Amino acid sequence: QVQLVESGGGVVQAGDSLSLSCVADGRTFNSYTLGWFRQAPGKERELVAGITWNGGSTSYADSVKGRFSIFRLNAENTVLLQMNSLKPEDTAVYYCARHSTPYTLVVGRRPADFTSWGQGTQVTVSS
Repeated sequence: QVQLVESGGGVVQAGDSLSLSCVADGRTFNSYTLGWFRQAPGKERELVAGITWNGGSTSYADSVKGRFSIFRLNAENTVLLQMNSLKPEDTAVYYCARHSTPYTLVVGRRPADFTSWGQGTQVTVSS
């Protein structure tokens, strides 16, 4: 079972930028789609951004397109989420997750398809 550790959350003002990092402990990191999810109080967990194992395909929630970017550094077992022009509605706990199936060619959006999760990092955007 791979372990994922997120970092980089914090409290920022609307319009600021923040970068989240997720480091995986495991030898099979490079073979899997990775995703960043978020969950706000009282809301369902949603995919914010995902990237396939080879970086060939990415997917973003409509609400973050043009503002967030996902990158993976396979040599460092790391996936990054660059968040720009943050809004108060981006406030949530952000989770890094690894897909259950290796070598997928598209990013699945269902949390149930991701079987390894980090502990989450809080992002708070004040207005």
